[in-house]
Amino acid sequence: MISKRKLFSAVGPFFAAILIIGAIIYSPINWFSKPSANAIHKSASSMSVNVLKGNNLKNEAMESGKYLPFFGSSELSRVNAFHPSVLAEKYNRPYEPYLLGAPGTQSLTHFFMLNSMSEELKGKKIVFIISPQWFVKEGVGDPMFSLFYSPLQTNQWAMNLNSSDINDQYLAKRLLRFSSVRTDTELKILTQQIKSGGELTQLDRKRAAYNFNILSKEDQLFSKIGITSKSEKISSKTKQLPDNYSFTELDKLAYEKGGNATKNNEFDIADSFYNKRIAPMKGKLKNSQTKFDYTVSPEFSDFQLVLSQIADSHIDAMFVIPPVNKLWSDYTGLSTDMLDLFSKKINYQLKSQGFDHVVDYTDKRSEPYFMEDTIHLGWRGWMQMDKDLQTFLKDQHKPAYNINSEEFLSKEWQENTDF
Repeated sequence: MISKRKLFSAVGPFFAAILIIGAIIYSPINWFSKPSANAIHKSASSMSVNVLKGNNLKNEAMESGKYLPFFGSSELSRVNAFHPSVLAEKYNRPYEPYLLGAPGTQSLTHFFMLNSMSEELKGKKIVFIISPQWFVKEGVGDPMFSLFYSPLQTNQWAMNLNSSDINDQYLAKRLLRFSSVRTDTELKILTQQIKSGGELTQLDRKRAAYNFNILSKEDQLFSKIGITSKSEKISSKTKQLPDNYSFTELDKLAYEKGGNATKNNEFDIADSFYNKRIAPMKGKLKNSQTKFDYTVSPEFSDFQLVLSQIADSHIDAMFVIPPVNKLWSDYTGLSTDMLDLFSKKINYQLKSQGFDHVVDYTDKRSEPYFMEDTIHLGWRGWMQMDKDLQTFLKDQHKPAYNINSEEFLSKEWQENTDF
């Protein structure tokens, strides 16, 4: 039989640690210092869930002015020699890309990240990559939303609401569709109140602010855990590039590398991706996407929240619309007419509201080695984006936005295909 002394020796330190952590988190005093420059650098390429859901690292990075945020999803994880992070390091750009996205992040996650950094990003530039694949019939799924759902950022949004407008009411309605919000009783009640258009009381906002403060301390304590930086991989890729930047020469190099990396298939898809993701089930994928449609989706209204937040913070954004690999879409039956319609619809939503920095690569679908696989920018795609990015960064023209949330948050807009 284990003695009480041995039992205490075994579990005592664990409970002591819990008590210490609890005391730190619930103390009215903030014991934490700002994250180090090295910690922020590591987080910039990590695409860690902790970083995306938290404020500690990404907000400090944006406040420093040393980082250029790239919002997107899975394409940001494809690090080759022409990736924005590699080019920025190799050619000593005055910014380091901060990758704000991961496979599964869509407009609602990006809205909360933007809202959480509204002060740090005010008047600055960002890059936002829009994936047509987000715009499916039901929008973002519950598992993916819940994976990146941030109670910290949601309470931050709520505590700053004096009264709810059409954007807040739409967002509240969307949030109540997801299990991660519905199972949080306190937040569910608050969100229902916002959805109905009711004003939040001072007590409501104080409660949200209290939760935000507690969650902020948890973020400061745990945000660095589990971060796997891509900085070493990025640095190693710089060795494949010439010392002097020349778009023409680099595009030629990208063409060569693309050709060398896509020798085992007829789709110009990277061999490693093809072997792992396509070859084992290739036959089943033929004509498997004939009914796919990216033109009718609640994602269009979720994306409107992003646009409204960008306008509120006077952010200057460059939007990037990637193509779909034409060789692949021909095989799967994915309609190019549908993709062209998506392009027209999203361009209208952007440009009619004053978002003029749009680089739409939809018509690049047949460009050799523009894509790395079926839907992600590759060797020459990254190079074209870099060329457009440098033009955007030099442009000092201040955008003039004309937000029309009443139109673009409507069910009619989500289902509109008349272009």
